[in-house]
Amino acid sequence: MTGAREVAYETLRAVHESDAYSNLLLPAAIQRAGLSSGDAALATELTYGTLRRRGTYDAVIGIAADRSPASIDPAVLDALRLGVHQLLATRVASHAAVNESVTLARRAAGRGAAGFTNAVLRRVSRDTPGEWADRIAQTARSDDEAIALTTSHPVWVIRAFRRALAAEGRGDELEALLTADNVAPRVTMAALPGLAAPDPAARQTPFSPLGFRLAGGAPDAAVAESHGRVRVQDEGSQLAALALTRATPVSAGERWLDLCAGPGGKTAILAAEALAHGARLDANEVSPTRAGLVRRSIAGVPLAVEVTERDGRDLTAERAGAYDRILVDAPCTGLGALRRRPEARWRKAPGDVPELTALQGQLLAGAVDALAPGGLVAYVTCSPHLAETAGVVAEVRQRFGAELDEVDAREVVRRIAVSPPDLAEQSDGSGRAQLWPHRHNTDAMSITLLRRRG
Repeated sequence: MTGAREVAYETLRAVHESDAYSNLLLPAAIQRAGLSSGDAALATELTYGTLRRRGTYDAVIGIAADRSPASIDPAVLDALRLGVHQLLATRVASHAAVNESVTLARRAAGRGAAGFTNAVLRRVSRDTPGEWADRIAQTARSDDEAIALTTSHPVWVIRAFRRALAAEGRGDELEALLTADNVAPRVTMAALPGLAAPDPAARQTPFSPLGFRLAGGAPDAAVAESHGRVRVQDEGSQLAALALTRATPVSAGERWLDLCAGPGGKTAILAAEALAHGARLDANEVSPTRAGLVRRSIAGVPLAVEVTERDGRDLTAERAGAYDRILVDAPCTGLGALRRRPEARWRKAPGDVPELTALQGQLLAGAVDALAPGGLVAYVTCSPHLAETAGVVAEVRQRFGAELDEVDAREVVRRIAVSPPDLAEQSDGSGRAQLWPHRHNTDAMSITLLRRRG
């Protein structure tokens, strides 16, 4: 199974050297390597597991090596992280975990690195995962830092989660949320409405009427056979798109806009819904690469969708009053998708939030300007951070005053869902619907619906 470890290691290196995304790199790396299904599963577990638990493993390495992880050659550090994950979180035999990691370190940095890696990992292998958890917790300078080290979340993320849960009166769910973030999510599929249906043997997801889970077989095969009309998509993402299209009945001839469309999963649902109801859809994505993904995502929908590559603020400024429904799936910290994009927790810092919220507010305000009277906008973030959700909406509502009414997104989501999800009321009195990994087994998707008065 050396091939699986090499694929995992190469993906880790690309993530840490080039800010690459593991969920985009790993499938291609597995295919290039020609891994068997068993080796592909191992490579996937090693990659995502190591990325999710990086903060914990760095604390373990720091103790075992008696030096700061920051002082270790990055290529060697990734080999160590991979080895520690195998020793503390998998059933891989200790000798295999150590020997293979030593080989990776030797190839990357020579014999000295191999000896160092061997010594550190053998030190790690002498104690149990529970003993290591106790040891690193004892090094913490505060209770929050102890939680951060043992759950592998930055302190600022833990505090943001705590505030968001407290706003629902659910502060006691923090531990469950942090635990859920470190568990690999189950693959959820979506069948585009009116264009595809799940296999009769598939299991319906609890909330999205489009969602299902395969009884067996590879998701890629199902996607290919359907020509993209069946797709891999988080159930929360499905609900966010449907909240816009099914909040109220659609009138033929409506014009819709997906303002921040990349990579195109929600766009595909909007396109299928527009086709079914006689609506028109435009899509916009500022990044040319992501705009290409949008075009690929909607290729299976027989609807002409113009995909522009503009700054969304400029586009909406030119199209005042043009749209009946707009989706603003705003760029955000991504803290709601840490199960699927584990490296995201290490890429953002508290200082990034003000710039993001300023952009989010500008995009949402632009979308309101682009709404026709009576038009509806869905403001969506894959983050529960209150500054990115409640804070942005409150600022935009204050700016537009009596021009805007809020539609109760919780009521809409409960109505369109197969089974009504447990959506807690928000302390600010808003109708915002907040989904959670630990409570709904979805990404932590926030959905707000605003209507421009006629």
